[in-house]
Amino acid sequence: MPTKIWFITGTSRGFGRVWADAALKRGDKVVATARSLTSIADLKEKYGDNALTLELDVTKPDQVKTAVEQAHNHFGRLDIVLNNAGYPLVGTIEEASADEVRALYETNIFGSLSVIQAAVPLLRKQGNGHILGVSSGLGHVTMPLIGYYCSSKWAFEAIHESLAIEVKPFGIKVTIIEPGAYATEFGSPSSGKFATGLEAYEELRKSVFERIGSMERGDPNATSEAVFKVVDTENPPLRFFLGRHNLPWVRAAYAERLATWEAWESVSNSAQGTHGEKSAARI
Repeated sequence: MPTKIWFITGTSRGFGRVWADAALKRGDKVVATARSLTSIADLKEKYGDNALTLELDVTKPDQVKTAVEQAHNHFGRLDIVLNNAGYPLVGTIEEASADEVRALYETNIFGSLSVIQAAVPLLRKQGNGHILGVSSGLGHVTMPLIGYYCSSKWAFEAIHESLAIEVKPFGIKVTIIEPGAYATEFGSPSSGKFATGLEAYEELRKSVFERIGSMERGDPNATSEAVFKVVDTENPPLRFFLGRHNLPWVRAAYAERLATWEAWESVSNSAQGTHGEKSAARI
């Protein structure tokens, strides 16, 4: 398998660190980025010239553009651009402030957009490349207390699905990676943000935390080979679950949605009207 060149955001810990390390171990070259160079300095020390470490805050578009271009110039091309940086916001819809939600979207949505918009012109010129976006099973279903995080992943999914269609003619592939629950730092006080809680939701909060705490968590180090299979195949999937729990959960959610839509089909159809004239469509 030819050596691949990766650009990965959020490599200080979690999946970003696991995949950067695993790619370097298999002989690929990696541009590892993080807000603090100190947190990723060991990659450079361990892998030498195969690793390029760059300081990057994805909420700063100019810094993103500079980092992507520097990475491309350094190695001469980019094969895989992996948008991994992100964090959860814990709080009910009522509790989280508008500023907290904006900050969440600045990283989870606008940060990833900055990377995409900086990388696509370079990949288009190359005539190839693979954009990977780390979403979640929560890009299809929701949970209370993390509704805003779920909403960021629903938006993330839609953006990448549209992107996949738009860039396919240029030889660029897109895959949305959707992990389930894994034993990473994700959601810990050091990785996530917590809105100020209201007493009215205390019982709900306790119930949700107990549910999350009892979830079977996968081993992050077991994911690398699966990700390699996705990036090494000629025809990668648009969406790809990591772990065994997401598919049953999402399958049940979509079955319920279909049943609801079908139950209300006659009412929905009645709203079409009887006039046949064509007009501007409202989607």
